[in-house]
Amino acid sequence: MGRGVFLSRSVAVVCGVAAAAAVATIIALSVLYAQEKAKNTSEPAPTSEPTDPSSPATPTPSTPKEPWQRYRLPDSLRPLSYNVILWPRLEPRPEDGLYFFTGNSTVVFRCENETDLILIHSNKLNLTTFGGHHAVLTGLDGAVAPGVTKTWLEVPTQFLVVQLSGPLQVGSRFELYTEFEGELADDLGGFYRSEYEEGGVKKVVATTQMQPTDARKAFPCFDEPAMKAVFNMVLIHPLGTVALSNGMNHEPVNFTDGGQTWTRTSFEPTEQMSTYLLAFVISDFSFIGTNGSADVLIRIWARKRAIEEGQGDYALEKTGPILAFFEKYYDSPYPLTKSDQIALPDFSAGAMENWGLITYRETALLYNPDVSSNGDKEWVATVIAHELAHMWFGNLVTTRWWNDLWLNEGFATYVSYLGADHAEPTWNMRDLIVMNEIIGVMSVDALATSHPLSSEEAEIQTPAQINELFDSITYSKGAAVLRMLSSFITEKVFSKGLQTYLEEFKYQNTVYQDLWRHLQAAVDNSNITLPDSVEVIMNRWILQMGFPVVSIDTQTGRVTQRHFLSDPDAVVTRPSPFKYQWFVPLTWIKTGAAEQKYWLLQENDTNSALALGPEDWLVANVDMKGFYRVNYDAQNWERLLSKLDSRPQDVPVINRAQIIDDAFNLARAKLVGTTLALRTTKFLRREVDYMPWQTARRNLDYFFLMFDRSEVYGPMQAYIRKQVAPLFQYFQNLTANWTTIPDKHTDQYNQVNAISLACSSGVEGCSQLTSHWFSEWMKNPSFHISPNLRSTVYCNGIAAGSKDEWDFAWSMYKKATVASEADKLMYALSCTREPWLLNRYLTYCLDPQKIRKQDATNTMVYIASNPAGQSLAWDFIRANWDHLFNDYGGGSFSFGGLISGVTKRFSTDFEYKQLQQFKKDQAGQLGSATAAVEQALERTKANINWVNQNKKEVLDWFTAEAAVP
Repeated sequence: MGRGVFLSRSVAVVCGVAAAAAVATIIALSVLYAQEKAKNTSEPAPTSEPTDPSSPATPTPSTPKEPWQRYRLPDSLRPLSYNVILWPRLEPRPEDGLYFFTGNSTVVFRCENETDLILIHSNKLNLTTFGGHHAVLTGLDGAVAPGVTKTWLEVPTQFLVVQLSGPLQVGSRFELYTEFEGELADDLGGFYRSEYEEGGVKKVVATTQMQPTDARKAFPCFDEPAMKAVFNMVLIHPLGTVALSNGMNHEPVNFTDGGQTWTRTSFEPTEQMSTYLLAFVISDFSFIGTNGSADVLIRIWARKRAIEEGQGDYALEKTGPILAFFEKYYDSPYPLTKSDQIALPDFSAGAMENWGLITYRETALLYNPDVSSNGDKEWVATVIAHELAHMWFGNLVTTRWWNDLWLNEGFATYVSYLGADHAEPTWNMRDLIVMNEIIGVMSVDALATSHPLSSEEAEIQTPAQINELFDSITYSKGAAVLRMLSSFITEKVFSKGLQTYLEEFKYQNTVYQDLWRHLQAAVDNSNITLPDSVEVIMNRWILQMGFPVVSIDTQTGRVTQRHFLSDPDAVVTRPSPFKYQWFVPLTWIKTGAAEQKYWLLQENDTNSALALGPEDWLVANVDMKGFYRVNYDAQNWERLLSKLDSRPQDVPVINRAQIIDDAFNLARAKLVGTTLALRTTKFLRREVDYMPWQTARRNLDYFFLMFDRSEVYGPMQAYIRKQVAPLFQYFQNLTANWTTIPDKHTDQYNQVNAISLACSSGVEGCSQLTSHWFSEWMKNPSFHISPNLRSTVYCNGIAAGSKDEWDFAWSMYKKATVASEADKLMYALSCTREPWLLNRYLTYCLDPQKIRKQDATNTMVYIASNPAGQSLAWDFIRANWDHLFNDYGGGSFSFGGLISGVTKRFSTDFEYKQLQQFKKDQAGQLGSATAAVEQALERTKANINWVNQNKKEVLDWFTAEAAVP
């Protein structure tokens, strides 16, 4: 599944800069909100006896003594196939205004181990009773089915429980039939409703998001990834709409019911697959696609206007080549006959890899060159590649349980950059993974509250625990360690191991050890020499959290490793089977010579090759292929700083970025001085490449977050102004005074950095430039602003303006027909310095007619990123937590990002105590934000300490440097 939160490169750049530019004195303002009552969660009342079958008045015991009180299915039954008929009503029911669906399901299963109990998942479904029971059981092939003695819905564990009069015969097949009704809600999970307007007419789409545990909201099913089966789907839908599912549809048949004509569409049986990969959509969308002679039918579906405007053309152009790339990479043909990809107006994730019917947010599939930026285009390419990678790795072969989610998502994230690189070879995507994934996740994994990539199955049980795993550790660290593995065994050997792995386990489930075994076989058949087995090496990277900092003394060649923590005073409570030591593939270059390699297998070692002569310099972790930080002795740091000052191009561009990032993070961990970290930014006056600038901006953003409410702010801005002025001038010249677009992909990104930083720090001519563009746009909405620069221009224009500018941008947001343009405006509206406008914008977040539910958490984080809005957003979220949790999917993975985003500026004892109180007040109702709250507490405590220890030193340094001509 593609991640749910995406900030385009331009938005991400502007976000930090706008926060620094806002008036700091406003942020103390807060508004009291009355606590809203939690809405009814639409949990249908049971239609039969209560939870405890022996005593209707007795609640379920808290200790899981009975099988139905546990969250995991027993191993007694295995599904073989489902026949499911679903009938969604796309108009509200007159008597209660609810959208709903009806349906029935027949699941054929085999008894594996003797049992007199059937447990099958069911959540938020009203089940029809037959003779007082919720299901009908029938034996197949001559098997005799025991009688049903009792059924009930076990709400806490989301089971339909069927008790039998006798045991099921092992090896026999049975079928279980249920009929049900459910709400077609707008909650973005299970079988749900999406709405949009086209030509002034409201349109309703019935669609799905099953991963990880919401197939059970659509029909009763064995809803675990190892319970693979074949699905036979039938959808009944209004005449004039089209139905899609995983399999290719048969010819639709019309019929009449209640005086209304309906269409019945059935589909070819799916391949054997997990419930979370099931999908179905009913809409009046149109499509573009490949011709009938293609080996694989590819279709891009979207709103009719979007297709007419050509917004699906880029996705269609790139899907075929990316699919062909993966067929070659896996040495395996695409397993299906079609690949439908559909852009949905409301979708919680970035995309979802449903087999044969991939669902996307509109911003992740649709691209309009007149409106969309190069960052939008890159996002479309990488998300398509991510989802297509899953067609084999995740769908054809599936991990047994969610504790190994990292293997699916980390792998798809890594190879998505390979697929996108194949589709767009000039973009240098294989390097951009460092900026987009690795640097960011290292700051998360440096917390004592991080978690290992892989856990014991027993640690991951509840839906909330499963949803917590959809985080940056799973996606980005997973990608980073697999990239590291591919590097030290070579990409050729890596792909060979994948090929045999996929061949052996197709249509089955695996654990991570199965992949290690196949990669080891590929290594054994090559000339690669490793210090130990793949499993022994890699288990140290996946079974313990964090990563090492490798310290190199270039005077003696002594090298050491230790667990890197951004807060050196943090206490690690999670034990490690490896005592937080790793097998580290250390690489380095000396004074521009050839790369050298060495394995650090213990805490301390000495390698004479790491010792330097008097004129040499050394940089380790070449191109950041390894997932670790590097520290040096003082002499080598000085030599590196001298080299960056004199000839920065002698250091590889990724390592120029790495030196900055390592230094700033080492300073936060008190391993080097803060002024040393700041000195790594001095060479930027002569730097024009994107990666070093972007890395510096990210790290300096932390200084803005900590100091924009203090006297440090002025000298810091003056220093930034001095450093960025040459870059602003460089791009002004390169683009012929802003009239053309840079040719190079990353230059387009760095142009945004140049303008954003220049405007926020007061470089002469910058604010006038963006204000002029915004003013011309207000006068004439057809005035063309480069799509790459729109987030910057919109944000600066709204920040410099007042109600008129905000209201104009809001009207343009509501009129936007391209999702990426709407996203830019949605962000820019958070840039205003008027607290009352920010308050109003926050209230809009709870009105789905103004801000879609899928965008609400993003918008609140945007507002919190503005110094004028941070305390407002925090008060608002606390006041409305019940409503957000119950109506906006508190169990979904976006809530962790909400807490992280809103608390990132916290650096006072008062804020720390507020966060503690929030944790106490919402105990039991944090859902997927549970881990994020713990991490926010850890970060806040570290921020408090860091500010107290570094404020004077930082102020003195910026003051001195700003005064230097």
